[in-house]
Amino acid sequence: MENIILTGPKFSGKTSTGRVLALLCSCEFADLDDLILQKTGKTPRELYAENPETLWKAEAEELTGIFERGVIRSGRMVIGTGGGIIDNSEAIAMLKNVGAIVVYLNISADSAWSRISKDGDLPPFLKTNNPRETHRNIHDRRSAAYPKLAKLIIETEGKNPNMIAHEIAERAGWK
Repeated sequence: MENIILTGPKFSGKTSTGRVLALLCSCEFADLDDLILQKTGKTPRELYAENPETLWKAEAEELTGIFERGVIRSGRMVIGTGGGIIDNSEAIAMLKNVGAIVVYLNISADSAWSRISKDGDLPPFLKTNNPRETHRNIHDRRSAAYPKLAKLIIETEGKNPNMIAHEIAERAGWK
């Protein structure tokens, strides 16, 4: 049985949907950002602020750990990735070769911006003279790359995590 790896932009619902999907399908959920925090003691934002390569190395190490422990191969599991994983070539190579159903949670740039800017604490890569334009450029570039990785593309506009999880389960054959 293939496992599910959720990808998509920041605030596309990977974590909330992943938790619902894991409950729905009675399996484990692993959030890559949480695993990185547990191992390094730093959030992905903090690692990225130090140096993007530091974050990418941590992402690749955590994915390797999951795969080497056999966790992902020993039954169904849902993994939520970080929003910028598409820029991490080492992690992407692993995701392409692990034999999982990679799901792209598609969200519009405007909806993502609304969620990102809501609390006023922008991630380091958006602390520019024009954060909204920077976000739009990054979102557009990444949105062109995610579908090339994904086996399933889920449109998330107007859907809550429960609706998205049910759609993934059905389309992935987990229901």
